[in-house]
Amino acid sequence: MLSYIRSHLGVKLFLSYLIVILVGAIALATTVEFTAPSAFDRHLAAMSYMMSNLMKERTQSLEQDLFENYRAAVTESIALATGIAAAVAVLVSILITQQVIAPVRNMMEASQRIAEGHYDERVPVRGDLTKYDQDELSLLALSFNQMATSLQQTEEIRRRMIADVAHELRTPLTTIKGTMEALIDEVVQPEKEIFFQIHTEASRLQNLVKDLQELSRIEAGAYELDIQPVPVSELLDMTIPRLAFQYDAKNVVLEINLGSDQLVVNADPDRTVQVLINLLGNALQYTTEGGRVNVNVIKQIREILFSVTDNGIGFTAEHKPHLFKRFYRVDKSRSRTGGGSGIGLTISKYLVESHGGQIWAESPGLDEGSTFSFTLPEA
Repeated sequence: MLSYIRSHLGVKLFLSYLIVILVGAIALATTVEFTAPSAFDRHLAAMSYMMSNLMKERTQSLEQDLFENYRAAVTESIALATGIAAAVAVLVSILITQQVIAPVRNMMEASQRIAEGHYDERVPVRGDLTKYDQDELSLLALSFNQMATSLQQTEEIRRRMIADVAHELRTPLTTIKGTMEALIDEVVQPEKEIFFQIHTEASRLQNLVKDLQELSRIEAGAYELDIQPVPVSELLDMTIPRLAFQYDAKNVVLEINLGSDQLVVNADPDRTVQVLINLLGNALQYTTEGGRVNVNVIKQIREILFSVTDNGIGFTAEHKPHLFKRFYRVDKSRSRTGGGSGIGLTISKYLVESHGGQIWAESPGLDEGSTFSFTLPEA
């Protein structure tokens, strides 16, 4: 019962009004109880004096005078009791109203400060958050703080995103500008290798813009999945030829281990291929020349597990929580050489989770390779 009252603001307000009425009634009754006898005695004494002087002359009006004096005594007591009850009721009402108005005013002021850009603003939450006895105002304050936290995180992501994009654009733009200045000043000769270098950096910029646009669409949910049963072998047949040339150019062996030709996933073919390309491209990027990358696909309970294992640079435990964050790189110098945008894993994470699967990474340590795995529902 007590928990029900604590968790319902309407019940609290009803009880507060009831308390005000009871306090007023008690104050009225108590005042009458203590003041009526003295007032009556005072008026009765006055009546007795009048009776002694006018007994003979006004015998007939005795009862009427007694009634009038009694009514005057009760009226006096009620007037005094009403004043006290009103004062007490007003005081109690103010105290109870403050319990309602104060949290609302706090949220109003906090919302204005958040609108001005102070996203660290929070409002106090009354009650024990570990119990289910918060009223509507406490729950509203808790929701308000959660909204403020979400806005603060969004703003931090936006700022970090701008800084990361600026950082990623600076390197290729600096290279292009420096090369063009050297050509203008005739410090270097306009040879094929120079133009190839400029073309490579321009391609990096183009890929970065393309990946940023794709990430923006995926994060905003502005895409649709064409979920359908797809054989895993078909997905691999669409993926491997797109990367075969790059693997051959780097002399990295790509080995496919398919547990069964009958494995079928329930997924969007194009998006799944995109995930595989990102993971295989990432493995190639961090694997040294002459290395090996293995793709293993096995059946689990109601899902299919894809694993991409390389014998490249690997990573330590401190890198693991950040691998799927945008622009995060374990080895920045190597990734820039390979031309990666640093957001392929982020896109892969969104795509896998939108299918209802999971994605994660493991590594024994530096220079011991790594394994990127993800699951998709079995058809």
